[in-house]
Amino acid sequence: MEAPKEEDIRVYTNEEDPRASHDTNDKNNISLTTRPKVPIWRITISLILLFLNYFLAQYDKFILSYFQDEVISSLNLSSTSYGLLSGYATGIVYALLALPTAFVADYTSARVWVLTVAAVWWSLCAIFQGLSHNFWQILLARIGMGVGQAPVEALSVSLISDLMGKEYVFFGASVLYVGVYIGEAVSGQIAVAFARTGTPWNTALIAIGIVGIVVALVVRLVVREPKRQISLVMANSIDHQGPASVTIPSRLAVARKDILSTFRYLARMRSFWLLALSAGFRQLGGNAFGYYMPSYLSNLFSSETSLLSRYGIIVGVVGSVTVLTGGLLTSLFWNRTKLLPLYLTAIGGMISSIFVLLMLFSRNVSGGDEAQGVKVLYGTMSIAYLTAELWLGAINSLIALLLPPRTKTFGLAVWSLVQVLIYSSGPEIIGLSLRTTEPSSSAYTEKTRIALAVIIPVGYWFAGIGFLLAVPLVKLDLTGRFMEGKLSWKGRKGGFVVGGCVLVALVVSLFIVSIYYKA
Repeated sequence: MEAPKEEDIRVYTNEEDPRASHDTNDKNNISLTTRPKVPIWRITISLILLFLNYFLAQYDKFILSYFQDEVISSLNLSSTSYGLLSGYATGIVYALLALPTAFVADYTSARVWVLTVAAVWWSLCAIFQGLSHNFWQILLARIGMGVGQAPVEALSVSLISDLMGKEYVFFGASVLYVGVYIGEAVSGQIAVAFARTGTPWNTALIAIGIVGIVVALVVRLVVREPKRQISLVMANSIDHQGPASVTIPSRLAVARKDILSTFRYLARMRSFWLLALSAGFRQLGGNAFGYYMPSYLSNLFSSETSLLSRYGIIVGVVGSVTVLTGGLLTSLFWNRTKLLPLYLTAIGGMISSIFVLLMLFSRNVSGGDEAQGVKVLYGTMSIAYLTAELWLGAINSLIALLLPPRTKTFGLAVWSLVQVLIYSSGPEIIGLSLRTTEPSSSAYTEKTRIALAVIIPVGYWFAGIGFLLAVPLVKLDLTGRFMEGKLSWKGRKGGFVVGGCVLVALVVSLFIVSIYYKA
């Protein structure tokens, strides 16, 4: 493979860096390091706290998922209303605010501070969700929750990518994403315990909000802002528009220049947008799975009182082991290939889709025998998670390490934004398809199964094909061979604008239709 030409890549020295040239004593100047020198004890404590914060930030969606029937009945919700709460209620706000909050974190070098403020805010909103008595109250609380959740993932991955050497980042980020699976496991046990004791669902949200505030304060006191680590790309920064101006008149000009340069960087990456779209479809399947699968299985096997508990255990144990394995494998094979995350995500998801279908039709496969069907369910579910969940820590770490160090949080927010706009449509679509069906009826269960049997495999296969197509593009990006020449409206720039407009139009249409049917 050819090395990139000198003229293709611009490396900013401290004297040339627009931000550094503005004020060499400014606290916003970001110094880079080729390899972090953070003590192992501080890395460990930081990882634990980031994990706890991320786990708690995800917890509200597990409550909505495991207590779907209770939430619908206690708040007098329709299926469309539930779909709205679990879809674009937080998704649109997340998409709108992820970028500015991530940029503030990068521009001020205050990632830990921004993460702390965000955590306190979403914790308060979790408490308000627990105190809600109708649809509009919980909708507003969830919109507020989206404000606080928006920067959490991008900030956490960004911090982890600067705490340890590149080859260990994949495993470190996988530890963060264990929070997704532990959340499922804890929610399953809470659902069973609450059902047995008659405890209302909103008690869990209030408790999580209080704990979240405590964890947020501890994060601020303990976690330190690390130096930025240089990226995987062969230069620290790429400028295809010629030499940077040495004189920057104001902070606003610096901010504007950084935003534009980051978007130019992402636009010129050959793989970024295909990877983001593929990850969005992968999350589309996973999001629909997470919000609707527990309640669907509870209705399918209604006499199995311990089903949710065992479901949660399988997700917690198998999911956690699998995501850690994906990160560990990527770290172990780091010196041989940087592309393993793409193969793990693509092939794992496509294989998993087969076992997801067997889960959905587990009772049919067993001839209608509930006892036998449950055994089929647990077995196929375990294999589905073993194959599908290798990807989260590995793929997000790869993206973080491909981005320019100075604005990587902002780049990760763009990465997340595309995914959120795609995957939030899953609950909206399912909610609309169920709008005329009584939640307690067999028709509701049947329609849910059909929706999940379509959305999950389609999402997994679209993602798998996209990630495999991205392999040669990532190889080029890793060597710094980005797109050259002027970005024209007839070419790449125009394609991005049209694609973005189509995506936004779909989001707005689904949101308006959901609000209309709610009304």
